[in-house]
Amino acid sequence: MKLSFTKMDGLGNDFVMIDDMEGAIELEPRQVAYLCDRHFGIGGDGVILVRPSEKDDCAGYMHYYNADGSLAQMCGNGVRCFSKFLIDHGYVDASAGSFVADTLAGRRPISFQVDEAGKMTVATVDMGQPILAAAEVPVALPENAQYEAAGYVRETAIESPWGAFEFTCVSMGNPHAITFIEDFQALPDAIFDDPSNKSLETLNLNTVGRFYESNPAFPEKANIEFIQVCEDGLHMRVYERGDGETLACGTGACASNVAAALTGRAGRVNDVHLRGGVLHIDWSSNGHVFMTGPAAASFTGEIEID
Repeated sequence: MKLSFTKMDGLGNDFVMIDDMEGAIELEPRQVAYLCDRHFGIGGDGVILVRPSEKDDCAGYMHYYNADGSLAQMCGNGVRCFSKFLIDHGYVDASAGSFVADTLAGRRPISFQVDEAGKMTVATVDMGQPILAAAEVPVALPENAQYEAAGYVRETAIESPWGAFEFTCVSMGNPHAITFIEDFQALPDAIFDDPSNKSLETLNLNTVGRFYESNPAFPEKANIEFIQVCEDGLHMRVYERGDGETLACGTGACASNVAAALTGRAGRVNDVHLRGGVLHIDWSSNGHVFMTGPAAASFTGEIEID
């Protein structure tokens, strides 16, 4: 099968975008893994099939696969790239300024800006309300706190070979477990690439992130966020389920912003600093979380897959 594709990224979180407006493409996990392979394939953190939506008010449906071929409900950086694909390819009028995207996590209203050529540069996505109930995240831990009428899992310790980390659990259509690190020196040397310089940057996510991603506390696995609260906002690294560490995670930035507000570490509006850049997150007074950030196209091409 020969596929035409566009390579896009949102703050370095990169995707293989494939036009499937005919609804004729079905990919097996091994094919997705091949497309995402950075040595033998195109390379990416995931594959997005751009499909028509069955919902009259939606301009298109985002069918998103993680790099391991597993289907994901939502991807914040991916939905901005999806938006750019729809606008840049004429499926959404560049002068419209807004539209609604369809995802497995539901409708996502999006407003956007374009350059002089009518190509999308920045999008603001209404990511909806955070999901806090443990059974809906899902997380197999008891709810130990409340926000308004909802119980949620707040700063609950989960043991590891390197000691316990405390997690606050939030879903943005996909599960997230957020831990705030306030004293890096107190953590064991074994989880740092450079034990003489313990910091968020030298934390070895391939060790500790992988352990927690597949922990029994998370029946559908989870995206694991490590956060340091600084004067200029939240600094974040993320180990994504099905992908490993990525340069950015939009839903993770949203979930971390919510967790920071819930635990009193920050307000409801923050810049979230990721390895690939900065996302602006606003947990608004209506309960919805708004994510603003860029998306970019790298190259196009064709590839043969078995």
